[in-house]
Amino acid sequence: MLKQHPVKLSLLIVLFLSLGSSFKALAAELRYTLSMPEPHTHYFQVEAELSGARKNYIDFTMPVWAPGSYLVREFPKNVEGFAATDGNGKALRSEKIDKNTWRVYSNKASMVRTSYKVYAFEMSVRTSFLDASHGYVNGTSMFMYPEGYEKQQGTLVVKPFAGWNEVSTGLKSVGKFTYTFPNYDILADSPIEIGTHEVYEFTAAGVPHELAMYGGGNYEPEKLIADMTKVIEEAVKLMGELPVERYVFIVHNLERGGGGLEHLNSTTLQTSRWNYGTESSYHGFLALVAHEYFHLWNVKRLRPEPLGPFDYNNENYTRQLWVSEGITSYYDDLLVRRAGFYSPERYLGIHAGSINSVENTPGNKVQSVAESSFDAWIKYYRRNENLNNAEVSYYTKGGVLGSLLNMEIMAATQGEKSLDDVMRYMYDRYYKKLNRGYKEAEFKEAVERIAGRNMDDFFTKYVYGTETPDYNKYFEAAGLQLVDTNQGAVAINWGATTAMSGSKLIVRSVSRGSSAWDGGLNVNDEIIALNGYRAGDDLERRIGSMNIGDTAEVLISRDGKLQTLQVKLIQDTSVRYQFVRVDNPTPLQDKIFREWLNLSNS
Repeated sequence: MLKQHPVKLSLLIVLFLSLGSSFKALAAELRYTLSMPEPHTHYFQVEAELSGARKNYIDFTMPVWAPGSYLVREFPKNVEGFAATDGNGKALRSEKIDKNTWRVYSNKASMVRTSYKVYAFEMSVRTSFLDASHGYVNGTSMFMYPEGYEKQQGTLVVKPFAGWNEVSTGLKSVGKFTYTFPNYDILADSPIEIGTHEVYEFTAAGVPHELAMYGGGNYEPEKLIADMTKVIEEAVKLMGELPVERYVFIVHNLERGGGGLEHLNSTTLQTSRWNYGTESSYHGFLALVAHEYFHLWNVKRLRPEPLGPFDYNNENYTRQLWVSEGITSYYDDLLVRRAGFYSPERYLGIHAGSINSVENTPGNKVQSVAESSFDAWIKYYRRNENLNNAEVSYYTKGGVLGSLLNMEIMAATQGEKSLDDVMRYMYDRYYKKLNRGYKEAEFKEAVERIAGRNMDDFFTKYVYGTETPDYNKYFEAAGLQLVDTNQGAVAINWGATTAMSGSKLIVRSVSRGSSAWDGGLNVNDEIIALNGYRAGDDLERRIGSMNIGDTAEVLISRDGKLQTLQVKLIQDTSVRYQFVRVDNPTPLQDKIFREWLNLSNS
């Protein structure tokens, strides 16, 4: 007989139990059916069938947020009529055990079928929507998952409303309106457009792409596809490869709207249906395409450690959204420039505008961009009248910091390396080689590796602190100077935004450090009179006719009580930067400028 070793025996038992659990999962089958028999009511119907589990009970959980949009949206609030049966149609007892979990007492039934309705009438890229014209599904707001089976492969059958003949999604098709997914994450991360929308197919960077256009508009399909292809190929050129077999753009063309949400091999975009008619709005749409497409690498594959595997029940905190979203914002306009749509002057004007936005936001001196990233869950998507006083956008400031890091790297390497190299290095190391998210310190380490210099000062002051960078110190590398065209101007910093509500002039916001702020004007005050004369929608013109140092007598009504405020008018210190090229740039400055903006493509 072989002598038994207790340690080896215990390891074998653990291995056996682990394999048994895996085999049990492999033996299970998961199937969803999505239908919409009465789309005008805005209700989807969902069936989820789990076969082979044979448990005493199974918990079905609805996520509370959508990855890429960092707010708990409480999707279970839209669920109605949850019920469960076994494979023979016999009712199974179920109960809701917390805000987003339904427990089915399956009594070891070989098959459990749940059904429920989802009310879907919020037209955004983050939620689901259904009306008489089309249906749109964002997975986390529609599909529950059986706990313990998140890695289970499965099938989705879509049953479109009568007369609807198109379904567009990044899921793999295995038959008419039938799709497979390897795990719940992929199902949740594959939006679905259902209806009679226009579908265009094209190839970019050697990969099939689909463009699903809902809502009509003044776009020219051939031109749009050609221009999107240019942007896509610039992004692929930057990152070095396109890690998808197929990619889908779902575009909702609405009366008004804007924004997008990234997914692993698809995206959903919203825009005004008439945005294609002018150069500026059309290029803005291409920048949106570039932003969401660049996410294919940055955040969907190259991701901060907390952003995957996802916890669908709670907030997933990271201080790196300024990288995931902000640096993506840096690249969106830059890719449009490199594709030849923006002139160098137009691009620099847009970039200067981003710097102006950051520096003229009072919250930039209150909240660091790392803190803004971390607090996205409770601040960025929960906007109020004090937003600009207390917060800074990790999108805008992250984009500005991205450009400064790029200049730092290009200066340090004599124009041989750039932020592009950092992104490629990070993607190759953490996604392709290590197959994990990167830790907070590892982005800084990658910048230091490429730049060949210590970046403690930069990250301490500008990422984790609120100091103002010396912009010209950085942009000197490209032979550029930021000039403040407001310098020497004499203007009043009034600082209150107002709007007419009926016949009343109501204060909507008050900017920190302004005349109105220091003078005690509050949001929701009704401004009745200025210097003894009734106030109206000409208030700012009248304020502008006064002088710095004057005192404005402002009669207000606050909660029904009349008060008079003495508001001393102070000077406006906001900036209005624009880029100017230095006279006689050095060969190195010219090289960096041209490499950065891809001036071979003008």
